[in-house]
Amino acid sequence: MSIKPVVIYGDEALHVRGAEITEFDDELRALIADMFDTMDAANGVGLAAPQIGVPLRLFTFAFEHDDEAPSRGVVVNPVLTLSKVSQANPDPEEDEEGCLSAPGLAFPLKRASYARVQGFDGDGNPVDFEATDWFARIMQHEYDHLDGFLYVDKLNERWTKRWKKAKKTEGWGVPGLSWTPGVDPDPFGH
Repeated sequence: MSIKPVVIYGDEALHVRGAEITEFDDELRALIADMFDTMDAANGVGLAAPQIGVPLRLFTFAFEHDDEAPSRGVVVNPVLTLSKVSQANPDPEEDEEGCLSAPGLAFPLKRASYARVQGFDGDGNPVDFEATDWFARIMQHEYDHLDGFLYVDKLNERWTKRWKKAKKTEGWGVPGLSWTPGVDPDPFGH
């Protein structure tokens, strides 16, 4: 088991577009295993490679849902096709999201209720499934990491103000900050 530190908002790997993966080899499979170990230790439902400081286009996920899709898996070089996102204000209870790279915080964000996810597994085999509701939210959240965005970068004006205040209070927004699941206190209280 190899749990990696999760980088916090401000680390460069979180704010750049991840590189496409071209080699499906033992090194990639070891990275995926480390990502699953880290995600599980953090009690997360998803983890993108940039969150452990590796700016590559892959993420892992684990979430029980009703869709005809895997409840646990990895998507390499994903492509998402989304339904239209509602323009209504996000509901603080229904639309609340958190992130391992903004540990302990949660803010509401509107997301598409449907996502078609295409890409590859860790061996280079095609992956193609549909996700709805919270599962679709997770897919969009992790995919955003691969383009250099965190969910807090997409908040509306009201919630952006609260995020900026929280970020300043926490001292985030600078490189070099991280926490290690299973070692450091769980910022989400699991």
